[in-house]
Amino acid sequence: MLSHQSHPIIEATLPLVGEKMPGIATNFYARLFAAHPELFDGLFSRSNQKNGTQQQALAGSIAGFASHLVQNPDSAPEILLARIAHKHVSLGIVPEQYDVVYKHLFDAIAEELSEVITEEIATAWTEVYWLMAHTLIKMENGLYGGAASDKPWTPWIVHSKEAAGSDAVTFTLIPADDTPVTASLPGQYIGVKVMMPDGIHQVRQYSLGADPNVRVFTTRLDADGEVTPVLHHSVQVGDQLMLSNPCGDIVLGDGEHPLILASAGIGCTPLASILRSLAQQDSRREVLVLHAETSLDRWALRDQMSSDAASLEAAELELWLEQPAGNSHSGLMSLDAVAIPADASVYLCGPLPFMRSIRSQALQSGVPAHRIHYEVFGSDLWLANA
Repeated sequence: MLSHQSHPIIEATLPLVGEKMPGIATNFYARLFAAHPELFDGLFSRSNQKNGTQQQALAGSIAGFASHLVQNPDSAPEILLARIAHKHVSLGIVPEQYDVVYKHLFDAIAEELSEVITEEIATAWTEVYWLMAHTLIKMENGLYGGAASDKPWTPWIVHSKEAAGSDAVTFTLIPADDTPVTASLPGQYIGVKVMMPDGIHQVRQYSLGADPNVRVFTTRLDADGEVTPVLHHSVQVGDQLMLSNPCGDIVLGDGEHPLILASAGIGCTPLASILRSLAQQDSRREVLVLHAETSLDRWALRDQMSSDAASLEAAELELWLEQPAGNSHSGLMSLDAVAIPADASVYLCGPLPFMRSIRSQALQSGVPAHRIHYEVFGSDLWLANA
């Protein structure tokens, strides 16, 4: 992977570049959008640019990739790259855009490192960039090639909108044309392209329901957000939305070992899909369904998850509520009183502090790291910065 010539240069400059990478990322995006403002229309999230999480994710990903190459020059960080590749496919990224990124990224690097950069340093970091880019392009081409059609975006019609809890809505969509439908896997998501009031399209990713040939997703209203207010208040039954093919590598794996599905808030959506698929299969696997919510009425998929857990022979459901009700636990989720089987796989989705806490508790309980899976929506700062 990383050449013998570049390895010592990357190793020596990684601390400095890692330190400067947040500034490089900010500089890069300023250059990119000055040259290509059209990229905000249907590709980059204006919200993530405004709050800085996209810049942090880019910086962490590049530095993390380079660090892996220094420690393991003959391999690539597959988990990090797979996560990025799936997100790119949900946005419709194409290979040509890597050339655009390269130009503006390395212009930013040259400016931010102007006092120390040499031709040898620039060449070594160029090698790192294209190693990462070519690996991603290969992965993304494989994902595009595995779809039922060669169209990254297809039109779907909103067939129904139904309330889900006190502040969430479940959308069911049907195809608007005869484009072949790519079947989804339990736990996967789609990109949804939504037109904003100013005419600019923004894309967000939402977990799919368990039916592989239907597009059902649930969103919680973020009153201060940009996209969910439009989905909840403006998009109506009969309207058309552009959807990507299903993406995401956090899916239910094969085997009969026990499962722990731990979620908080609207993070229940991918795990509810996995739970529904188990119920449809009449699975006999041991399943612990753990959910945390502020109040019972906010639990978006309460009826579905309760029913599916009750239908399974070896499933148990435990609930943590900040405003306790019934047999729920009070406060934040804790695994202290949860009996975790030694060979269990853990699936997590929810706010980042929640997932960090539950992952740490699972590790302390003896669950190996490779059996703990998680899904993050928005910029993935956790894995990149790790």
